[in-house]
Amino acid sequence: MSGFPYDLSEDPLPRIGLIALQVDETVEDDLRRVIPPDHARVNVTRVPSGAELTPDTIRAMETALPAAAALLPPAVTFDAVAYACTSGTTLIGAGRVAELVRQGAKARAVTDPLTAALAAIAALGLRRIGIVSPYIPAVAEPIRAAFEGAGVEVSGTLSFGEEVEARVARIAPGSIRAAAAELARTARPDGLFLSCTNLRTLGVIDALEADLGLPVLSSNQVLGWHLSRLAPAPLSGAAPGRLARA
Repeated sequence: MSGFPYDLSEDPLPRIGLIALQVDETVEDDLRRVIPPDHARVNVTRVPSGAELTPDTIRAMETALPAAAALLPPAVTFDAVAYACTSGTTLIGAGRVAELVRQGAKARAVTDPLTAALAAIAALGLRRIGIVSPYIPAVAEPIRAAFEGAGVEVSGTLSFGEEVEARVARIAPGSIRAAAAELARTARPDGLFLSCTNLRTLGVIDALEADLGLPVLSSNQVLGWHLSRLAPAPLSGAAPGRLARA
């Protein structure tokens, strides 16, 4: 018995790859809110990551990245692939991350939350930012240094001091809003960055911008925005923040 004849066709939508941390509970849903399924095809893989976020567990991801990227569909040449870890990028280095991703997956472009945040800061014309993060100091300080090394002044930082990823994903949005408001009051930046792809930030951005009168960026928001430009793929009409209109 012969097989029924069929035709082949290519999916016309842009193709995006997402490398999420094993412990991340937030970034996949956030990305699909920023770039909906009818705007791009998103394939997700996971990279092993520790239950606690420390410099050692972050650096360990460096060796695992090529294998994680290789679990994306090998028949696809992706328009863009994102490594979804802000702190991991600062410790491994954005250039090294792109190199490791391309060892495992075919990608026309590679991004990460740090690279995306810098692009978003440039697009909005910001010069002084405040950073809210969940991290312990050993993880928070390299992030500050990475922004300053790229020429962005960091007028202040505020951290929850949490290293257990399961708790990071459960920090209440109200606590994030309170921390952002306090930092805006004390550091007087011209924009805020809410760091960490596992932090539930997407739903507080519009309210914070309205309350504070400042642009508010977050790891998942800037990652989705940058992917939409690289792919390119249209943003959702519900994508939050001034950045969506930049």
